[in-house]
Amino acid sequence: MNRVSFTTVDVFTSTRFEGNPLAVITDARGLGDVQMQKIAAEFGYSEVTFVLPPENPENTARVRIFTPTTEVPFAGHPNVGTAFVLSQQSEVFGKPVGSTLRFEEQAGLVRVDLKRDGNHVLSASVRAPQSFMTGRTINPETVARCISIPAEAVRTTIHSPLVVSVGLSFVVAELVDLPTLALARPNLACFKDAAGPTLEGNHDFSLFVYVRSSNSPWDIRARMFAPLDNVSEDPATGSASAALSAYLVSLVPEPDIARSLTIEQGVEMGRRSLISIEVIKDQGIVTDVTISGSCVLVIKGEIAY
Repeated sequence: MNRVSFTTVDVFTSTRFEGNPLAVITDARGLGDVQMQKIAAEFGYSEVTFVLPPENPENTARVRIFTPTTEVPFAGHPNVGTAFVLSQQSEVFGKPVGSTLRFEEQAGLVRVDLKRDGNHVLSASVRAPQSFMTGRTINPETVARCISIPAEAVRTTIHSPLVVSVGLSFVVAELVDLPTLALARPNLACFKDAAGPTLEGNHDFSLFVYVRSSNSPWDIRARMFAPLDNVSEDPATGSASAALSAYLVSLVPEPDIARSLTIEQGVEMGRRSLISIEVIKDQGIVTDVTISGSCVLVIKGEIAY
């Protein structure tokens, strides 16, 4: 019987048992694709990461990210959490761990910068690996059916629901108020009917709904539903937060702007998360999107396979 070690962390929080849990297989050598998928399904978290030696020795590691049902090219909280876990080690595959880690992923090379206070890691920041993209628009009635709310509760004054991505696609839609956001419940049959092409060439429908504060419009409350990936609700979704933030900044009239946003997610699940996003727009084009957050260690153990 073989064994591999794992560490779990709660991501986008500094409070244990809040945020988004992540399992990190810190040395996945010897595991095949089928075994990785089975381990991810066993944990049942929104994602599990598997750390492998890099193909380019100048990089820190190759990181594969699995949901309970499939491998994904990029995600925010797995990168933040994996960097945090590896930062607790003295070395990764024989190399010392510095303040910058570079992960080889399906979506491209992902850079993660650690903010430290001595030996203590305060937070990790991830630069989105791909350019901001938009895809097809979605009928507001489709969004409403998927989360069991009235169609008029989907706000379209700023934008219609649509597909956005910085490496992983989500449908983003604004709702009218927090009570409506709290009432949202995913309807699996409607999600199956709504599924369509993503910007990465898959067939899926992951829905990120949000409410903006009228007094502080860059402070956002959100929920994310992905029942087609066996994630009925996700308590923190960095890649969706980054794509939404990039889109909202792209809509403002200023051609050159650097904007900070805070996404609060997971409140309705009892797992409050805080995701910090930085967006830079240069000459009318979003050029950089950075996802930042804190983590806290939870469990260490072994998996027999």
